[in-house]
Amino acid sequence: MAIDADVLLQSETLILIDTLAESDSSADIVQTVSALRRAGHPTERIHQALEQLRLRRKGEAKFGPYASQMLFSETGLEQASRLAVAAHHAGRFQAAGIRTVADLGCGIGGDSMAFAALGLSVLAVDSDHNTAALASYNLAMFDSVTVEHADALQVDLSGVEGIWLDPARREGGTRLVNPEQWSPSLTDAFTLARTRPSGIKLAPGMDRELIPADAEAQWVSHSGGVVEVVLWWGALARPGIRRSALVLGAEHSAELTAENDAPDADIGPLRDYLYEPDGAVIRARLIGKLAGMLGGAMLSPGIAYITSDEEHHSVFAAGFAVHKVLPLKTKDLVAWVRDANIGTLEIKKRGVDIDPARLREQLSPQGSESGTLIITRYQGKKVAIVATRLVPAAG
Repeated sequence: MAIDADVLLQSETLILIDTLAESDSSADIVQTVSALRRAGHPTERIHQALEQLRLRRKGEAKFGPYASQMLFSETGLEQASRLAVAAHHAGRFQAAGIRTVADLGCGIGGDSMAFAALGLSVLAVDSDHNTAALASYNLAMFDSVTVEHADALQVDLSGVEGIWLDPARREGGTRLVNPEQWSPSLTDAFTLARTRPSGIKLAPGMDRELIPADAEAQWVSHSGGVVEVVLWWGALARPGIRRSALVLGAEHSAELTAENDAPDADIGPLRDYLYEPDGAVIRARLIGKLAGMLGGAMLSPGIAYITSDEEHHSVFAAGFAVHKVLPLKTKDLVAWVRDANIGTLEIKKRGVDIDPARLREQLSPQGSESGTLIITRYQGKKVAIVATRLVPAAG
């Protein structure tokens, strides 16, 4: 449902949200609404409060325990940076010596929170009335943050040293494919970014042909999923680096960098180990560089699998010990599942149009052992590689 900040920010609504959060979450929603109506709460207040409870639960994945003290919209939550990712953004500004930043298209305020937490002064701007109101609430604890409801291209930036820009890429819940329809448009965003040290957050699958030659492009993955590409300019861009893959995990962070896209490694025969690069490495086109680090070769042209004789435990790739290769025929795979007593079956695929869920149903694993099938192309044929996922050594 649509968020109405004017209703949501009423003291009665905020009190109701806190009251409901402390009550029995398993209570029937119909009974809850009926009880609230009998207590005299208007329907819109009830709806806004219940929606916030739902969004706060959903927001825990990005904001952890802080979500319980924040206000969200569906779109704002979808576009918001995760805490660990926002902290990385803020760290880049701090490392560059930037003390004041304009967060243009601030959304619900996730990145502004990270900037302020590191001591930066922040001008947070959003063109949507409801979104700016949510940001004002979420950022109220920081004296160093000013929130404005304004157009990013019209706001006075004379007092800021750096820019963080997250163009709005949705309208009415629909994703806008044409970057010139974004707010601000990609052209305007690039023009603005060249006026001072800047970072522009974009979707990781953006058209690479649109990446300017004067920007550092950094793809970021978090907990296994690629979440963004950031284009950095000025003092925020690092000399000699134009491509970067940053891998953020719960207990680690690591980065692979290069001056440009890395050429793919040579094609080679399947060896004892197979590696699947992290999505950020694939997006950044640094597979060839990673292959060199792993002492490996590409398994097939255009398919992001690396094969090597060496066992590695890298944050940049998932590793698998190879056991054998089977033809991609159901009867052969069924026989392997039966003979190997497979019950827990992981199915991965690249370069082959197949539905892993449907294949798993056909194979019907019911045993007590676990295993992995990697469906791909090898030497011009569709194959199933029987493998075991490498487990990082303890400590």
